[in-house]
Amino acid sequence: MPVHRFLSALTLALVTVAALALTALPARAGGPNVVVRWNQALLQAVRGGTLGPPLVARALAIVHTCAYDAWAAYDAVASGTRLGGSLRRPAAEHTEADKAEAISYAAHLAAVDLYPAQRAVFDALMADLGYDPADASGVPAGVGVTACRAVLDHRHADGSNQPGGYADTTGYAPVNGPVVVAEPTAGIAAPGRWAPLTYANRAGVVVTPPFMAPHWGGVASFSGAARALADRVPAPYAYGSSGFRAQAAEIVSVTAALTERQKAIAEYWADGPSSETPPGHWCLFAQQVSARDRHGVDEDVKLFFALANAVMDAGIASWEVKRDHDSARPITAIRHLYQGRQIPTWGGRTVEGAAWVPYQPSWFPTPPFAEYVSGHSTFSAAAAEVLRRFTGADTFGGQAVVAQGSSLVEPGVTPTQDVTLRWSTFSAAADEAGLSRRYGGIHFRAGDLQGRALGRAVGTAAWDRAKSHWTGRG
Repeated sequence: MPVHRFLSALTLALVTVAALALTALPARAGGPNVVVRWNQALLQAVRGGTLGPPLVARALAIVHTCAYDAWAAYDAVASGTRLGGSLRRPAAEHTEADKAEAISYAAHLAAVDLYPAQRAVFDALMADLGYDPADASGVPAGVGVTACRAVLDHRHADGSNQPGGYADTTGYAPVNGPVVVAEPTAGIAAPGRWAPLTYANRAGVVVTPPFMAPHWGGVASFSGAARALADRVPAPYAYGSSGFRAQAAEIVSVTAALTERQKAIAEYWADGPSSETPPGHWCLFAQQVSARDRHGVDEDVKLFFALANAVMDAGIASWEVKRDHDSARPITAIRHLYQGRQIPTWGGRTVEGAAWVPYQPSWFPTPPFAEYVSGHSTFSAAAAEVLRRFTGADTFGGQAVVAQGSSLVEPGVTPTQDVTLRWSTFSAAADEAGLSRRYGGIHFRAGDLQGRALGRAVGTAAWDRAKSHWTGRG
């Protein structure tokens, strides 16, 4: 089964779980600029598509790199990522209209390449902006198309295997057979290693998703540093060691004692099937920052370029670590450690250890890839680092409301009243995103904390590379 298809029957509409908003968000005349509108259109395609988080991060990076490279032709010093300054237009053409046209033709070409089934979304935006995607005869349109084709040529050979449906190119095979979630686990051959899960998805179909994109660590990174940074991540605790047992015990105790707020945090940040996924979640925050700080095209083309490439590199680096260590998720490790014992769990229940499940919907009990390190933690820390550096401060002021009874784990029961989550800083939001995976019972402490550290390093490297391009040093 191709890696991007396993989510197709699942529908986790987080827009019904939480409504994103900023406090005291200032109005902006004329609405979002063309960069934000292309980001919104791409996120719409992401929600309707089937790509998993690292693949979505790459898609975001490609679209916003194409937009940036097209825009760079209309800046006095910025260099494109593929063609440098060779497309630069005369200063008299550095108008808002020409920038918007070049950006739109570039973004459209990239978006259709990545999400061909969603072409109607992108064509509709072009029409609304006053452009004909079939007519690129104008100079700005030609610049956009030329810039984007160079990026696509590079990315079609970047190790992702996009032309092959993103199928694994490494021959990866799990050392463990599938674990049936609905049945107590009698034993696992290699309890410290990743095991596929068998369960009924939201459509009632029994599925056993394979490891998502085990080849992803080999994708070419934007900064060029993703794999080197991944190689510096320390090894996880060995299965059965005191450190491993302690973090497993922590998950058991934490998930058994979840408060309503902690449950809301776990579900708000889930970013599972049919959502924006973690990389897209941070694009929503960037859209809010754009409105808050009244960005124009020049600011946003750089912000989303840096942000999207940082989360792409976060996916590459975290998946390299996941593949290297092939580590067990809590659902299988805890079942093996606690089999034959009664243990407490969420909902005030006691269960046989071999039947323990995390605080997740039964139709998506744990994402299909190794535990160490947490992708959520890595994506979020990288994104927060870019937003902090771009805005010049860590100040955020974001909030989200998790509606009463909106839980997908305990529908109609949790929470008993609306829960408002607030983040004064980007760092606080990133830390909560990482912690949410421990509340949800799908990551251990080390996987979260090492993912955060990796994300900050990746975000710094991507930021430095992005800034070098728009300052003409790239």
